[in-house]
Amino acid sequence: MATRVLMIKADGSVLVHADGGSYKPLNWMSPPCSFREGTTEDGQVEWTVTNPKSDDTLRILIEEVLHESTHELGIDPGLQKDGVEKHLQELLADHPATLSPGLTLVRREYPTAIGPVDLMCRDSDGHSVAVEIKRRGEIDGVEQLTRYLELLNRDPLISPVRGIFAAQEIKPQARVLASDRGIACAVVDYDALRGLDDPSHRLF
Repeated sequence: MATRVLMIKADGSVLVHADGGSYKPLNWMSPPCSFREGTTEDGQVEWTVTNPKSDDTLRILIEEVLHESTHELGIDPGLQKDGVEKHLQELLADHPATLSPGLTLVRREYPTAIGPVDLMCRDSDGHSVAVEIKRRGEIDGVEQLTRYLELLNRDPLISPVRGIFAAQEIKPQARVLASDRGIACAVVDYDALRGLDDPSHRLF
């Protein structure tokens, strides 16, 4: 027995949460399921949750109720994420010079044989610049841009191509690897790009 948070949702699902373990429940039953409240032979309150499709049963013994409340959440308007990679790409495509002075956009989603480069740009000297954009910059993002650069630099029409790894946050390991690969890192201020402040980006 332990103190738990028991959640019964309108869709019929039942979740058992502890105070730790992040957002994941300790146990759960997905809908459709039936819920029955009864007692054991010892007189202890017992919730029995059954899923008719899988024949699984979740038994919850209740020793003491510390708090009970019911809330109507209403119609779900849906979730809209702010600051996802698509939004960052759109904003940086409109303001490429915030990544590097004189940078201009050539094309978004520039196609390659191994996938599209987020932004293909040109610097003030007329050289090609490939930009990979992430919300959180980690090693795998640097590796991805490295593969793009290796492929793009085989094309005599656009080579030499250098890279910029842009993200709202760049992990130290990713920054070290990017520097080793000759790739510039740009920390992106999302709110500034949206016009809340003056755009402010730093190159390292």
